[in-house]
Amino acid sequence: MIATPATALIIPGIDGSGPDHWQTRWEAERGDCRRVDQRDWAEAEPDEWTGSLYRAVRGAPGDVVLVAHSLGCLLVDYATALFGQWQGRIRGALLVAPCDPERPGVREAIGRFPAARTPLPFRTIVVASEDDGYVSLDRARCFAERWGASFVEAGKLGHINAASDLGSWGFGQVLLDGLLGGSNATAVARAAELRAQRMTDDAWFGCRPN
Repeated sequence: MIATPATALIIPGIDGSGPDHWQTRWEAERGDCRRVDQRDWAEAEPDEWTGSLYRAVRGAPGDVVLVAHSLGCLLVDYATALFGQWQGRIRGALLVAPCDPERPGVREAIGRFPAARTPLPFRTIVVASEDDGYVSLDRARCFAERWGASFVEAGKLGHINAASDLGSWGFGQVLLDGLLGGSNATAVARAAELRAQRMTDDAWFGCRPN
């Protein structure tokens, strides 16, 4: 069975994604990418940003794949905690370089979002860098475990942003195309339910202290 076309919703992090960011290039070069706009990219408010994401999902013509970077990854977590399975509209998520809101010295706006807490009921891939200044590789792996995501180590790419000089980031597009192709949604949703129960029974699941 061939999956119907889906829209990739581009979800930038704090301060947005500039013209040299791979997210912006995807939006310009691909016909299936649409950006989620925010009123204020600098002072991120969880509920306001969630409202913008919800409206973008609702306004898409069919299924969507969420393509988030940095704080955008935490937004996906925060919004899913509110909307659950999103009426089945989310086909998958590509979460790139999630930032750590509990990291010492973190920017106040980032600290307004909780760390990974919501098992995601759709197929998810987390991509992380070995030398990201906003999250350690171990913490990124911990987030992926809590979300129930596949984890991809991208090597030393910094924050996987414009400064990483990735151009249109072909490897990321391969991952996106795989998500756009669909997955076994029922199995993924059931796995998220089981993971949520595990987190209820074990508060440190996936993120045990050192």
